[in-house]
Amino acid sequence: MSLPEPLPRWFKIWFGTVQVLGGLLPLVVMLLWGVWWRSDTYGTLRDRTLTVLVSYYLMLGLQILFESLTLRQYKSVVWVMVPYLYLPYRIWQLYQGLIFIGSESQLMWVRYFLILQIIVWTVNYVLDVSQLPRLFRWAVQDNSEAVVVR
Repeated sequence: MSLPEPLPRWFKIWFGTVQVLGGLLPLVVMLLWGVWWRSDTYGTLRDRTLTVLVSYYLMLGLQILFESLTLRQYKSVVWVMVPYLYLPYRIWQLYQGLIFIGSESQLMWVRYFLILQIIVWTVNYVLDVSQLPRLFRWAVQDNSEAVVVR
């Protein structure tokens, strides 16, 4: 199994962006808001943030594990199908996190962060789907020059 080469430049940029926004940034938010800045005054609110982000990382970890296992087991591009199972759930999970967090003013920036995550993963899902023909090397027919003569 090999990925089609060369990868488009925008894909490399997007992949790095998803790793930072979807992997590193939630970790920073979880550690700062859920662990480090913890106080008795806002303890319950911060527990909510921690609950949402720990479950987020649990599913992200399962996705990465499942991708690794399918890549090793099948040695084909079947592993690219894994995000089609996990991403819709992640988007729903983040939406449920918004509801769980509530509209507390102390957590408003966490709500904005979750909205950003929903946008990032939705765009990622669309880009993943758009790359299927390229990954599976499907023939693409250009119909722009086809003329029907009767």
